[in-house]
Amino acid sequence: MDILLKKVFVGLPKTVGNNEAIRPMDREWTSAIFKESVQGPVWVGKTGLTGDGQGDVEHHGGPEKAVFAYAFENYTYWQKELGFSQISTGGMGENFVMEHVSEEEISIGDTLQIGEAVVQVSQPRQPCWKPARRFKVKNLALLLQNTGRTGWYFRVLKEGFVEERHTFTLVDRPYPQWTIQKCNEIIHARKQDFEEMRELAQCELLAPGMRTTLETRIEKKETPDIQRRVFGPNE
Repeated sequence: MDILLKKVFVGLPKTVGNNEAIRPMDREWTSAIFKESVQGPVWVGKTGLTGDGQGDVEHHGGPEKAVFAYAFENYTYWQKELGFSQISTGGMGENFVMEHVSEEEISIGDTLQIGEAVVQVSQPRQPCWKPARRFKVKNLALLLQNTGRTGWYFRVLKEGFVEERHTFTLVDRPYPQWTIQKCNEIIHARKQDFEEMRELAQCELLAPGMRTTLETRIEKKETPDIQRRVFGPNE
């Protein structure tokens, strides 16, 4: 792998919008999706980067979602697909913008060194309604999900300083079959393949919360209702 850490972003929650707005997409909301790029070394700890935070700590952050990464090449796709250039690096609320890698090429358990830190892929991101609210594209979360261009999370195995323009070194790849793209296909399939889902749930380096979610889904033999997650209060 010749993967570049193109940019690093951090940001704390802030509230934007107007509660008196008629359109739901214009109403007040709070999120840490509005991040700023960092020049120079930044500390990557077990629960995230210095200066970073989450607006929704129930669904974001913590050791299994310490670092959110997104592929630089995805932005070219979205700019073309949506027809505007406002979606650019940092737009999805990521911490790491990674170049020369995609959801088809990185897998659960992939362990990479960047600067002083060692990080490990823990799960795909399950897109929610907030990127849609930011860019006023109501179905954006659904598009992210259906294309598999979701990004992914890292857990931090070794804390340390990282800096943009440094390259990642692949240390270990125990589960090459479980690419982020493959995980997305299983997790978000309209018709659930419970046998394949069971195999994924047995992957010991998949985030425990995601494994539990899959096991519950298998037990109940149900397809989750995604409306609340992908559209939320935007409707």
